[in-house]
Amino acid sequence: MQATNSPAVVYMGYEELIKYAWSQDLSSAHVYLRMPDEMTWDAIPESLLTDLAQLVKANSIEGNKKDNLTIIYTPAANLIHIAKRENAIVNRLNKTKVEKEVDHEQERVDRLKKESTAHLEVAHQREAEKAA
Repeated sequence: MQATNSPAVVYMGYEELIKYAWSQDLSSAHVYLRMPDEMTWDAIPESLLTDLAQLVKANSIEGNKKDNLTIIYTPAANLIHIAKRENAIVNRLNKTKVEKEVDHEQERVDRLKKESTAHLEVAHQREAEKAA
């Protein structure tokens, strides 16, 4: 499949593609972008990323029904293959599981306030150093 006017190759398939992915391939659940050697992450055309995101959405049972999705992409080298479930690990993690309601919006607001305060402190410190 060729998306946009690009020398990159797009593969669609199932998880089996992971074991054949090259380290620089981009992956989602079922879409893989094989970039030519001269293409870099920061030079992937926006139109190509849009084409790939549309393929991901169109081929996702849940994503196809929703609007305003965020599609995350990563080099195939970041993918981790898990051959089988290891109950000892899952059980250990489940023992530490805590379920709680999180106000993500408030967390975001608090973080922005904290960052803003830190930036203001740095700015005030710089002004004081200039004045001295």
